[in-house]
This record gives sequence, structure tokens and C-alpha cells, in this order.
Amino acid sequence: MLSLRRLRHQYSLLSPPQLLSVVVDDGFNASCVCKQQAQVSQTYSPVCGFFDFSLTKLSMPRHTEDFRVRFFSNTTRTILVQARDPAKLYIGIENAIDENRLDDAWKLFEQHMHMEGFPPKSIVNLLLASFGESLDELWLQKAHGLVEQAIEESKQNLLEKESLLYLSYALAKCGLPVPASTILRKLIQMEQYPPVAAWSAILAHMSRIAPGAYLAAELILEIGYLFQDNRVDPRKKSNAPLIAMKPNTTAVNIALAACLLFGTTRKAEQLLDMIPRIGVKINTALLITMAHIYERNGRREELRKLQRYIDEAPDLSDIQFCQFYNCLLMCHLKFGDLDSASNMVLKMFQRAKEARNSLATAKLLFNANSKSSGEQVSQETLNAIESDGSETKRSDKDSIISYEELLRDRKFLKLDAEAKEILNGLLEKLHMQVEFITTERGILQPTEKILVKLVKAYLEAGKMKELVSFLINVEREDSPSSNDDSTLIQVINSCISLGWLDQAHDVLDEMRLAGVRTGSSVYTSLLKAYCKANRAGEVTALLRDARKAGIQLDAGSYEALMESRVIQKDTQGALQLFKGMKDAKIPRGGHQEFEMLVKGCAENGQAGLMAKLLREIEDGQTVNSGVHDWNNVIHFFCKKRLMKDAEKALDKMRSLGHAPNAQTFHSMVIGYAAIGGNYVEVAELWGEMKSIAMATSMKFDQELLDSLLYTFVRGGYFVRANEVVDLMEKQNMFIDKYKYRTLFLKYHKTLYKGKAPKVQTESQLKKREAALNFKNWAGLR
Repeated sequence: MLSLRRLRHQYSLLSPPQLLSVVVDDGFNASCVCKQQAQVSQTYSPVCGFFDFSLTKLSMPRHTEDFRVRFFSNTTRTILVQARDPAKLYIGIENAIDENRLDDAWKLFEQHMHMEGFPPKSIVNLLLASFGESLDELWLQKAHGLVEQAIEESKQNLLEKESLLYLSYALAKCGLPVPASTILRKLIQMEQYPPVAAWSAILAHMSRIAPGAYLAAELILEIGYLFQDNRVDPRKKSNAPLIAMKPNTTAVNIALAACLLFGTTRKAEQLLDMIPRIGVKINTALLITMAHIYERNGRREELRKLQRYIDEAPDLSDIQFCQFYNCLLMCHLKFGDLDSASNMVLKMFQRAKEARNSLATAKLLFNANSKSSGEQVSQETLNAIESDGSETKRSDKDSIISYEELLRDRKFLKLDAEAKEILNGLLEKLHMQVEFITTERGILQPTEKILVKLVKAYLEAGKMKELVSFLINVEREDSPSSNDDSTLIQVINSCISLGWLDQAHDVLDEMRLAGVRTGSSVYTSLLKAYCKANRAGEVTALLRDARKAGIQLDAGSYEALMESRVIQKDTQGALQLFKGMKDAKIPRGGHQEFEMLVKGCAENGQAGLMAKLLREIEDGQTVNSGVHDWNNVIHFFCKKRLMKDAEKALDKMRSLGHAPNAQTFHSMVIGYAAIGGNYVEVAELWGEMKSIAMATSMKFDQELLDSLLYTFVRGGYFVRANEVVDLMEKQNMFIDKYKYRTLFLKYHKTLYKGKAPKVQTESQLKKREAALNFKNWAGLR
């Protein structure tokens, strides 16, 4: 008889059916074994219950033969037969899947896993496909866990490429981009390369939420890296599956558009840098997406280079044309180039005026010809003349294709069409962000929004003469602003309302010198404001200007002047003003146009230019064009890996009083990472960034922190890496843990593997603890 300890060790290595067989054959009293060693996972509760029940029965007194007869009851015999005949379990799983009984299929699968391990390849992949087709988050998570378990146990040969692709597609469609991207990465790691037509659809569904958009850009960069600089020879037949995975225009454009919509534009610019290195074809949609990225990142020179391609593109739509010039106009404003921006706006007004005149002539001729021929012109025909012919197509609600359809569609045409449909939706959202330019009958026209921006920029720069000249030219070309008052008058009234009385007076002077006549209301408004501010000298100068311009002051002006005299205790002066008003036969009651205008702007939801200008100025957001200039210089040096020049430019930027922002530091970190080994410099930048953030309102963004984390992990600076992780998690930023697990295993696989040495300095202990904490966070322990 074996000792109890030895038996425990042997029985713990047996499966439940094997253990039952041994116990029954040996006639061994196994109640203690049941309690001590035969504990089964709760996941397999039916088997565990049966096993516990059976072993309890074994402890009863019995004769061996009688016990065997009683032991194999009908229920018990069924379970044991199934356990020893896996084929019946396979049939049970298949039937449950066919009847959509996923709960039963999963229970049977768990029983098989407990008794025999993984079932055959066909059963595993059928289960994955059925769970994916359910679009149920619970089943999708179970399926992903099953894939992870198979790979961990080196059973990846059980997993077919098509079922994994389908599962990844379903996960992405249900808003689970992390497991969806993990499966794609595992496929590439196993050299089961998915065709781009298939994985671009997965990418498209991932890109509908912010973490998925970030992962989409990471995936493009990782896959594109395999093809950079002609690393893969397309002439070799063995490379055909890999070549089929190469990112195409649709996949790249999806990732770029998603980055724009969710604000990760510097990651998008990394993708742009990769495009020529992998040979992606550029179409008009990609050109416009590039323009959006350059505008967001302040790359005005790149936009100007792009303009030549835009102007020469034969198949560019009016909407795309509008988007490009909106980007160029916004970039001019970022750099404070008011001359270029105002010239663009004036040219658009001129062309719109010419087009309206031409269209009016064409409609007259068309109507005359129609009447002479006795034909009636339908409303549809007139609309066709005025319309640019563009239509916005609305896609139907998405519906998942079946697994059988996926298997039949060997070229993945349906998935490719789905990816392009989602891309069109993303591009449409980008177009909705266009604010400064609109298109009518194929002609670009500036909106009131750009007029407001330009007026504010001119006022802040103190360029009153240029502002008046610009607005006079705008009105000459039929400005789209409100007809109630001229744009110039609204600008003056806005300045008065904001208390910018000197600016209002300067604009009024420039108008008078330019020969633009105004009514008495604007003088009255400014005069009242001066009187209220008790600025007697300016009142005198304004009265003199009004007489020169031949303006007759109204009762409101006289009342404001008299009130001012009374406040100054100049009773005699107030009486003289009253006498002058009476002699001029000016009716009492005052001039209320300004007050009515301001009140109307405040109450009217559809306010005109004045109300928009007031809101724009009160927002207080001013553009520091110097920061954009220096950021471009630093970015250029970092891109060329001239880090010494970049450091000098950064020092010069600081000395001129321009505070570096997140974009500045991002360029520096990426530059240091590109040349490798400059981890001390990055650590110093991180210290400076923390100091600036504590003293100012500078905010860290996801792209900057992610670039820092990548550099610190690669260099083994885990104390600082953990600081970055803590900050990102506090701000609820997405972190791609898969990327950092891979990075750690690539550069630090054997780090701190063995036991800790007995003698360690405090610094060594701190470094070891930080590295182990990072490994634990990344899921590597």
C-alpha cells in the first residue's frame, strides 16, 4: 500500500476520469483524497460535483463487485462514456453551435478542456467564429481569452487565420479595439499575414473611438515598418502573403482621419513621414487629409508645397478644394500673416462676385430661350443650374457579415467596401469642421467667421489703417455681413462695447481719412463712452472731428455732454450746450440705435457679425505666432537629427520670451529617440517639463507622454517610466500595454530575472523595484 503523501502526489497528476478508474480498480478509500487533492476548478462544476459525489460513495463499506455495479448508474455511465469518447463531446458542441445554444457549447467545451485539453482544430475555430458572429461582448471576451490561452500553451497551430480575422473584426465592430488589435498583432507574429483588404476593415471599426484611433496609427506604423525602404522583395513568391498585407491608401487614410478627429495629429505626422518610405499611392482624399494635418501642426511651408498638387489635381471636388484653402487660411492666421489671409479672402469675394454676375446673365439667357421656344422651365432644371451636383450619401446601418460569407469571399471584397464606407464617414466629419470657407455653385466664399478672426487679429496687432482698407475692399465686393449696418460701423461699436475706445476712435479716423462717410450714431456712441469715462480731452477732439466731417450731433450726444459738465460742476458749460441744442432745433429723446443694437445682439440667437466679434474677443484666446515659428525650426532640426542645432534653437526660443509647449517637447523627444542613446537629455527635458507644468498652465497630452514613456522604457529608465505611467493613468489616457510588453521583452528580457543580490545600494534597490513594478504593470510577472 502506497503512503498517503505519495498517493496524493500521484493522483494530483491524473485527470478526473483516470483518477476514478484507479480508485475503482484499487478499491481504495478515497474520501480523504477527495478533500485534499481532487479539487477541480469551479469553471467545471458539473464534473467537480460528480467527482465529489462519486468519491464520497467510494468511502462506504462494500464488496468490490457490488460497488462497481452500483457505481455505474445510468447518469454516471453517460458522463464517463462521454469523457472516454470525445467524439460525442465534439458532436454535442457542434449541435449546440448549430442551434445557437452558446451556453451549452461553452460548458461542453470546458468539460473537454478539463478532461482532454483542447479539442480538435475544427471545433476550436467553429467556436471562435460562432462567438464572433454573436456580437455579444461576453462571448467575444471569452473567445479572446481562449485565443490567449492557446497561444500561451503553444497551441497556436489550432488557430486558423480566417477565424482569428473574423474574431478581430467582431471585436472591433463591438468597440473593443484593444483585443481586436492584439489578435491582429498575434497573427503577424505567427506569420499568418492578414490581407490589407481584411485588416483595413478592422482598422476602420477600431477608429471610431479614441483608443482605437491611437491603436490604428500604431498598427500602421508597426506593419509599415516591415516594408520600409524596399525590405521585402516582391519578386519572391514566398513573399506574396506578406506583400498582400502591405498598408494601402485606404488603410493609411483611415488612420490619418481618425487621428485628426481625436486630436493625435503628431502621431498622424509620423504616418505621413512613413508614406514615401513604403510607397503608398496618394489620391485626392489623402492629399486633403495631409492638408488638415499640416494645418493642425502649423506646417505652413508643407501646405504651400501641397498647393501645387491641389491646383493641378484633375479630380478634386469642390468640397475638397474648400477644405484645402480653409486649412491654408487657418495656417496664415496661426502665423499672424494678416496680409496673406486678407488677400485670400478678397480674392474669394472677387471671384464670387464675378460668378454671381455670370450666373445671373446665364439664367437670363436661359429663361429667354425657354420662353421663345414655348418650353416651361421646371424647378428641378433651375436647381440643377444652381447646384454643384454634389450629393451626400448616407450609409445604411452596419450589419456583420457571416463567417461563411467571409470564407467564400476570398478577396475580402465586402470587408474592403465596409472600410471605404467608414472612411467616407470619417472624411465627412472632417469636412464639417471647416469654418472659414464655404462653397456655393462651385465657388469658394469666406464666412463671417473668418471676417471676425481677421478683425480681431488686426485690432490686436494695432493695424487700424490696414483693417479699414481691408473692410472697405470687402464691402466693395459685396460683403456677406448684415445689411443693418456696415462692417466698419459694427467693428467700431464692438470696440466701444468692449471699452476699446482708442481703437474705436482710430478706426473712425481712418474711415474719415479714406473718405468713408458715416452717420451720427457712431459719433454719438463714442462720445457717450468718452463722457462716461470722464475723458474730456478725447471728447473735445471727437467734437472737432465731427464738425470736420459735417456730422450734426443728436440730442443723445448733447445730453451726454451736459451730464459730463454737471459731473465736473461746470454749470455754465452745461447751460451753453443746452442753448446750442435748442438753437439747432434738435428734438429731445436721444439717439438709441447703439443701445438697441447691443441689446439685439445679446438677445438674438442668430446674432450678426458684431455679436460674433464680441464673443471672439471676450474668449481671450490670442495666437502667439512666434511659438509656431520656433516650433517649425526645432521640428526641422529634429527631423534631420541635428539635435545640437535643435538645442540651440530651443535656447533662443526661451531667451526671446516664447514658452515651449507640448509640441516643442514632443519634437525634441522624438529627435533624441531617433538618434538613440540620448536618454539623459530626455530625462532632463522631463524634469523641465514638470517644473513648467507646476508653474504654468501647460498641459501634457497623450502623444507627448507616450513618446516619453517609449524612450524611458527603451533606455531602462523605469523610475521615470513609472512616473509617466502614473500621470497618464491619473488623466485617464490610453496606454498601449501590448507595445510596452513587446518593447520590454526586446530590450530587457533578462533584466532582474534571478534572485536579488544580498548586498545592494539604495540606488540599485530603487532601480530594481521600479523595473519589477513596471513588469507587473505591463503584465509580465
